[in-house]
Amino acid sequence: MAPVHSPTAPSFRTRRRHVSPTTAGLFPEFPDAKSPKQVVQSPARAEDRRGSISDRETTDCPPASTTQSGNQNREKGPVRNDAAVPPQRANARLVGIARLAAFSPPAETRRKSAEKPEYFVLPVKSILNRCDSDRVPFEWTINPYRGCEFACKYCYARYTHEYMELDGAEFERKIYVKKDAAPLLAWDVAHKYSYESEASSGERPDHVAIGTATDPYQPAEREYGVTRACLEELAKREGMSISIITKSNQIVRDIDVLQRIAERSNLGIDITITTLRAGLTRLLEPRPDLRLAAVKQLREAGLSVGVSASPLIPGITDREGDLEAVAEAAREAGAQWFFSGVLFLMPSSAKQFLPFVREKFPRLAKQYEQWFAKNGYAPEEYRRKASERVARIREKYGFRSRPWAENKRTARCAQLPLSWGVPAVA
Repeated sequence: MAPVHSPTAPSFRTRRRHVSPTTAGLFPEFPDAKSPKQVVQSPARAEDRRGSISDRETTDCPPASTTQSGNQNREKGPVRNDAAVPPQRANARLVGIARLAAFSPPAETRRKSAEKPEYFVLPVKSILNRCDSDRVPFEWTINPYRGCEFACKYCYARYTHEYMELDGAEFERKIYVKKDAAPLLAWDVAHKYSYESEASSGERPDHVAIGTATDPYQPAEREYGVTRACLEELAKREGMSISIITKSNQIVRDIDVLQRIAERSNLGIDITITTLRAGLTRLLEPRPDLRLAAVKQLREAGLSVGVSASPLIPGITDREGDLEAVAEAAREAGAQWFFSGVLFLMPSSAKQFLPFVREKFPRLAKQYEQWFAKNGYAPEEYRRKASERVARIREKYGFRSRPWAENKRTARCAQLPLSWGVPAVA
């Protein structure tokens, strides 16, 4: 048995696993763990020393817009396969990341709950992944895990499981722990990262965003510590540009290493809080009070912190005064910036979110079908009003732009924030 974290990135040979079905609630209970967990692993081929054969450049960042106008046709969307046709997948020869996922050995876990997800050790070629999307202002992403137990129904990143020939519904049930994160990241930064970004004509370093396709502080981090291992490696570097986004207050565990990073590099931390309504949070995400406390604690530690109210969910989290309440609470907690983007539904996410709306918010079902059944974006008029609303909120509460975003290349944002003409849900 070997640990997830080893001093160097050893070769490994994968063996076939047997998967037993599990189910998971939206936010299953999880116990505290005192140290990263040892996991079952096997050695790998030499050519796989730095990870997966096809951990594609854009699988961990939002896909590029398919049209200039910001519309996404469901029939031509950026989905690698149809995860709803398992017989065809069963007869297909798996390659690349899909093959590695199929052969990934189980990761040991202390968790005993029947609702816990399945954990697997995923050998990867790279931890630092190139992001070429025109929708985001960063060049690189780090996602310590594949899949996310927070199980946000609207999460666009569900499509990343389809690259592994898995249905998007398994995004929260099968969590892949990336192997040998620290040594791989050390190699990546030394050989791939640029301190003179090409996009800025050499005036700034590349920006690295941590947590774009999976929450780096989801429950798995308590056991496996992959995020911590990556941060420890980044703390050795100087002059980098880094941001982290999370919905978990677990980030305060790493204040010590975050302070070391901030001393030598540009570091911004985004805490996501979409609503303060208690009943609604039980359906959508973890407790906002814990995350507001985390914002305060991080600011008191001298770190740069802002709040993301993304996504703004039409008819659900956009009620008059709701977004403003989040902004006010963020300001009181010490947040330095605030932003929000309108819901964007990838096809794999729509398959989960639209049934969720029909069940929990039936009054909105027809409107959602009209807006999102064939298109990933809300209407342009709604997005324009949302953007104007966020601008007013920033001005009212004295928020500034995100520090790392001020120096980034200009990118059209496909998701921005307000209220639509449907009665808000209590």
